[in-house]
Amino acid sequence: MKKVIFTIIVAFVLWTVMFSPWTAPHVNFWWMMTASACVLSLIATLFSPGWWKRVKLTPTNILLGIAIAAALWGIFWIGDKLSQMMFDFARPQVDTIYGMKDGESPWLLTFLMLFLIGPAEEIYWRGYVQQNLSERWNPNVGVIVTTAIYALVHAGSFNFMLTMAALVAGAAWGILYRFFPERFSAIIISHALWDVAVFIWFPIM
Repeated sequence: MKKVIFTIIVAFVLWTVMFSPWTAPHVNFWWMMTASACVLSLIATLFSPGWWKRVKLTPTNILLGIAIAAALWGIFWIGDKLSQMMFDFARPQVDTIYGMKDGESPWLLTFLMLFLIGPAEEIYWRGYVQQNLSERWNPNVGVIVTTAIYALVHAGSFNFMLTMAALVAGAAWGILYRFFPERFSAIIISHALWDVAVFIWFPIM
């Protein structure tokens, strides 16, 4: 448990540096995000190397991953429209998130999110943190605590919409992992595809 707590503290530090208005201007977000996600996934692999045994890249998992990503994009599209009707600050905060890709190559961002950031985040958050918390307590507590932490590490951005986005997406992936751990590959694929879809291919405007 001490190892899990240590990695969570590291995640809080890294995500705060990435998103905090005091530190974010001094780092390149995309390289920082890539490095942070990869470092955490590597630490998780060192502490708990068995996650890869749950990864089975089958046609079914690939199709499921695509379907989950598409469904999640639809949920966020609806959420965006509803939030704009309820909160005046919603759209400006979402535009701030999209502003992170300004001046960056869409091809580079696609590669980073598809092959590094998305997979590495799932390896760490679901494959390591949620898996270990579920084994220590129970699967329901594991998904709730992991989802809450995943949302809270984004709170340093002081961006309500970003934090809520992390909460919703984290809950979706966490619940899927809770009930279908054998579909870990599909969850990893969905995270990677959703990242690219919502930021590059089909931004929600």
